[in-house]
Amino acid sequence: MDDLQQIFNINIENAELFKQALTHPSYTKEQELDYTRSYERLEFLGDAVLKLAVSDILYKKYPDYTEGNMSKIRSIVVSDAVLFEIAGKIGLSELIILGRHEEKQGCRKLESICACAFEAVLGAYYLDGKYNEIIQFINKIFTPYIKDVDKNFEKFNAKALLQEYTQSLTKTTPEYRVINESGPAHNKTFEVEVWYEDELIAKGRGKSKKDAEQKCAYEACKKLGITQCHK
Repeated sequence: MDDLQQIFNINIENAELFKQALTHPSYTKEQELDYTRSYERLEFLGDAVLKLAVSDILYKKYPDYTEGNMSKIRSIVVSDAVLFEIAGKIGLSELIILGRHEEKQGCRKLESICACAFEAVLGAYYLDGKYNEIIQFINKIFTPYIKDVDKNFEKFNAKALLQEYTQSLTKTTPEYRVINESGPAHNKTFEVEVWYEDELIAKGRGKSKKDAEQKCAYEACKKLGITQCHK
């Protein structure tokens, strides 16, 4: 709890609530505890807290943006990839309580688990009566990501842009092929190619298939000269 308070710089009143927020379902299953002792319910609540806070930032920061434009930015900012990056930077991933098997497999480095735990902690702070404080924390941490996504939207939305472009030409959509996987199960690197109409357009590498596909699509967009203003 001391480490968690230091990370978020917000006091904790109900320690059990935050232990639950850090507990992966594999641990509750291993210890034969009720499923409600894991982070899943708190994750559901924290997801809503995060989306509300980011929506508030977008609404106030970009008064000329449409609902659709703000939704596109928010979907990227609250994605598992961003939450995973933040959880790693602030050290939250090291506090997650896992079952023995998942610990041995290096699961605390998995994108989905780190993202879920991060959202669960936000939910715990909400229930702990620290709504205003957690909103301030989200504002501070996520505003740089919001600015980055807004400035480099094509980079983050490359797969959608590439698909829109190819569908405007033909009914055929791009095909992504994983051509190589390397590294241990908890820290793999994926290499992906994107093909269109039986032609190789570009390659990309990433720590997940989704990340590799996005980078691959971005390289394809640059090669094809595809740009689109989202504003």
